[in-house]
Amino acid sequence: MFGRVAACGFAAFLIVWPAASAVENGTFAEANATAAVTITAPQDQAQAEYQPDVQIQNQPHDDSQALPKVAALESPEPQISAPAVPEPFGLTVLPVAGGDVLTKWTGVEADIHAEREILARCRESMERCPGVARDFLTIVAAGRAQTGRSRIGVINRAINLAILPTSDMAQWGVPDRWSAPLDTFTTRRGDCEDYAIAKYVALTEAGIAAEDVKLVIVRNTATNEDHAVAAVHLDGEWIMLDNRWLTLVEDVDMPQVIPLFVLDRDGVRKFVPPAMTVARRTASPATLGF
Repeated sequence: MFGRVAACGFAAFLIVWPAASAVENGTFAEANATAAVTITAPQDQAQAEYQPDVQIQNQPHDDSQALPKVAALESPEPQISAPAVPEPFGLTVLPVAGGDVLTKWTGVEADIHAEREILARCRESMERCPGVARDFLTIVAAGRAQTGRSRIGVINRAINLAILPTSDMAQWGVPDRWSAPLDTFTTRRGDCEDYAIAKYVALTEAGIAAEDVKLVIVRNTATNEDHAVAAVHLDGEWIMLDNRWLTLVEDVDMPQVIPLFVLDRDGVRKFVPPAMTVARRTASPATLGF
């Protein structure tokens, strides 16, 4: 679990940024970040709108005998692979072979796989579908009905509003527990990584390519705590989905953070800290109001 609920969730009535992320300092102790990336967030509020050619040549012949024309095939043009999608923040990453983050991610990936089988059965027959799976699939369907940024905004908003921010210690009696979406939707409670995991699965279930969806763990330099968000690659940019606000913030505009880890179907990778600090602007993301 990522520590205090007040730091990792959004309030039920009003949240004023920046909220402190609720990750215990010890959860990602192996991250040895040596340079900070201080970045800011835009003011625009995310809208939850349910938004080788063949050439023929003549064969040479002499005057004494007419030879048939033979088709000469040109070699096809070499295929050029599309460039790989860059990592969030445009930083270099290194694979993680062990540690607490990899252990937790491996465990929750197994739970996600089991839950995907439940979701698949629900699509075959809703009569045998558990209520929590129906609720989750309702959010997925609302997102699938949209495209582009609207799809991302719908899912981000729906999951932010579906879960009550609660620390793992308060809910489970342990300092840190990562839960798969249906587990979280059963209690309707969770902390930042539970929100992020639910969004990660919902986005891929809604039709976004797996390589375009990730979990990102950052260090909030304002509170010196770690925080988890979901990230989606769209139109050449990485959009970060944070449970503390509805705004869809680009990675380079996240407020005052140090990127630590990126997680996806390929495992866990650690960000290599940048060589320079990006000056922080004063703008902050729009907050959730009720």
